[in-house]
Amino acid sequence: MKRTCFTFFITLTLYSMTQAQPTPVAAPKAAIKPKELITNGHKRIDNYYYLNEREDPEVIKYLNAENAYLEQELAPVKGLQEKLFEEMKGRIKQQDESVPYKEGPYYYYTRFITGGEYPIYCRKKESLDGPEEIMFDGNAMAKGHNYYQLGGYEISDNDELALFAEDTVSRRLYTLRIKNLKTGTVYPESIPDTEAGSFAWATDNKTLFYIKKDPQTLLGYQVYRHVLGTDPKNDVLVYEEPDNQFYMGLGRSKSKKYITIGCDHNGVSTEYRLLEANNPTGEFKVFLPREKGHEYDIVHYKDKFYIRTNWKAENFRLMEVPEGKNADRTAWKEVIAHRPDVYLANMDVFVNHLVLGERKAGLTNIRVINQKTKTDEYLDFGEPAYVAGIGYNPDFNTNVLRYGYSSLTTPNSTFDYDMDTRQKKLMKQQEVLGGFDKNNYVSERFYVPARDGVQVPVSLVYRKGTKKDGTAPLLQYSYGSYGYSTDPGFSSTRLSLLDRGFIYAIAHIRGGQEMGRRWYEDGKMLKKKNTFNDFVDVSEYLIKNKYTSSDKLFAMGGSAGGLLMGAIINQAPQLYKGVVAAVPFVDVVTTMLDESIPLTTGEFEEWGNPKQKQYYDYMLSYSPYDNVTKKAYPNLLVTTGLHDSQVQYWEPAKWVAKLRALKTDKNQLLLHTNMDAGHGGASGRFQALKEIALEYAFLLNLLGERQ
Repeated sequence: MKRTCFTFFITLTLYSMTQAQPTPVAAPKAAIKPKELITNGHKRIDNYYYLNEREDPEVIKYLNAENAYLEQELAPVKGLQEKLFEEMKGRIKQQDESVPYKEGPYYYYTRFITGGEYPIYCRKKESLDGPEEIMFDGNAMAKGHNYYQLGGYEISDNDELALFAEDTVSRRLYTLRIKNLKTGTVYPESIPDTEAGSFAWATDNKTLFYIKKDPQTLLGYQVYRHVLGTDPKNDVLVYEEPDNQFYMGLGRSKSKKYITIGCDHNGVSTEYRLLEANNPTGEFKVFLPREKGHEYDIVHYKDKFYIRTNWKAENFRLMEVPEGKNADRTAWKEVIAHRPDVYLANMDVFVNHLVLGERKAGLTNIRVINQKTKTDEYLDFGEPAYVAGIGYNPDFNTNVLRYGYSSLTTPNSTFDYDMDTRQKKLMKQQEVLGGFDKNNYVSERFYVPARDGVQVPVSLVYRKGTKKDGTAPLLQYSYGSYGYSTDPGFSSTRLSLLDRGFIYAIAHIRGGQEMGRRWYEDGKMLKKKNTFNDFVDVSEYLIKNKYTSSDKLFAMGGSAGGLLMGAIINQAPQLYKGVVAAVPFVDVVTTMLDESIPLTTGEFEEWGNPKQKQYYDYMLSYSPYDNVTKKAYPNLLVTTGLHDSQVQYWEPAKWVAKLRALKTDKNQLLLHTNMDAGHGGASGRFQALKEIALEYAFLLNLLGERQ
């Protein structure tokens, strides 16, 4: 009897196992459909070019197959992924509120409610003890949408009307609407395909200006004037940008006197046009005509303009000019001279003070100049690696500066600084739940010599007690493009790695602007490979100095940082255990040859125009997709969004398909496509955490951690 029962148990168990286990999903193989591409007399064959057909059922089937394969491969850490999500979510104070700022008679702030994915935008009149007015409830507005983004709002001069923009696709084509804040009525006008945050009211409280975007290239190229209560079809075109290499922005000056149109040629040229806000039917006038190599920003104050300019000043200097004489550069007067070791990043103006945002030795600084006493002061932050920046200060007539601060160990903090008494007051610090104590973590900052002798700054953080004997896993992050500086700020999600023994390192590589404008210039165009070399050289330094080892070193980057990931695994795949490439720009040559693709034309000054052989050859020598070969690659997780407006989904899809066909290793190669989102990933504060949890689970799985 016992033998019979035992046999029955084995039989039942084996049956249950065979029934419970799903049929393994094989690694997807995209069909090969060769397409010949000829540029500058050079022929390339692209086997996966067809994957750019977003509406093709075969393409969607392939993306879904890749998603199913990823689910199978990461099934062993599905529980860990959920645990990470709950862990990160648990650190967030769900019912939270921003520090209010005063503009006009109102105090404005945002708040979150328990369980709410989106912020609620509120205001109170005259006093913070007054009744709350809810302007926009993001949670209610997002209902019924898989994706939702409020792209800013602008209040009319009489404080009664609000312009606001919405995106429900994640394509960054926003629909502009108008809301009456007194009645709660949303007016029938609906203006599609506009630029987020680029709109402004005239002083009459009925005329507004906005930027229209090309639905194909996604470039803002037209400025229209609209009158409240009229059909948008009758809106008046007031400016059209003739050069598709320029990006446009539109807004109202801090002084409220001017409506401004800003045109920027991606780090090469700037031009502003101004219109007095009390004359909405007037003509926009050029502040200073565009000139190749000249970039400038302006702030209007009383009867003059302050100008941040790189005219005869690579790291920028500050000038001023009387109103009405701005086009005459001989009338410009220098306020702050150029300094070769200090990059003038931004500025703000107050009635008695001038505030400068500067960069020196790779770190941000805030400099306060008292215009009456002619004395100045640099704020002291007291940590080796941090980020500080001028906040939103809409009022000229104040001696209080709002600024933000955080570090690798200090949560995001908002300060008010009395510029007369030099006293600072902490208004709010991000509350991190779950027992966080900054004293449990250590940050470091040092320099690594690159192969050409340049010293590359590195900022890193780890939990106290983490051994630096080569046994710790380390995640190295960088971006390194467009002059965008990756500053060492705080992340509560990162704690999930630090508490599991990870070291987190930021390599401040060339292509960013941490070390000044030259740092950027030496990491773009025909010097782009410096970006990749810097990253690899930092990796080798971290291994050599026993911060980690090659079997525990991971790398992560997104967008142009995803290009970096593709380049480093082609150059030095043996250094990395695993790599996360988020929305990666990896098909550089093909994308930059197609001017119908969003953002292409505006990027020629970043990467070069491949229709010119010199740039074509150089791009082709590093483009990750074009340089995939038969060799071993690290474990790789690639993420994208079907509706990505900046890096089209087919770039990572093609890259993964080619890697899968050619790689000689048995390492994981996973592609995750968010079928409802774009470049920024999922919307909502909690939904976005699920994507981070996926990335972290991928890393931890490679270390054998399942819990």
